Amino acid sequence: MMHNACAMQDLALAPASEDDFESLLSLRLAAMRESLQRVGRFDPQRARERLSRAFEPAHSRHILLAGESVGFVVVLPMGDHLLLDHLYIAPQAQGRGIGSWVMAQVLVEADRLPLPVRVTALKLSDANRFYQRHGFVLQLASEWDMHYLRPAKANVDG
Repeated sequence: MMHNACAMQDLALAPASEDDFESLLSLRLAAMRESLQRVGRFDPQRARERLSRAFEPAHSRHILLAGESVGFVVVLPMGDHLLLDHLYIAPQAQGRGIGSWVMAQVLVEADRLPLPVRVTALKLSDANRFYQRHGFVLQLASEWDMHYLRPAKANVDG
């Protein structure tokens, strides 16, 4: 276990509201800046438009570490699958197992349904390894993005 890993009991997911848009946007910009700059695509205005176009507070949750928001996750029900639309951890909170904890919560929810989960990651982003580690399988590579699917798992315990 990493020496700076956080205690999992300090982590929680909390509902987001309409009023949270600006704080979620600034978190997304901070989390994405490095990956987007690497491919020459960092554009705060486009990031704002993309987040506002799909901002659904009902499906958005803050990631809390000891009560402080350190990220957010958006999972959209799409009928035959769940779409992991956003999962961002603030740079100062990355590398501590928080993303893996959040992913575990999302996959438990998916397995309960049971539905597959789709996610898109920016090419060259560290997120690609993260998703593969969590059982996502590459379906398609497009110009900027990698598209993954994590198959549904049959609900064995219920």
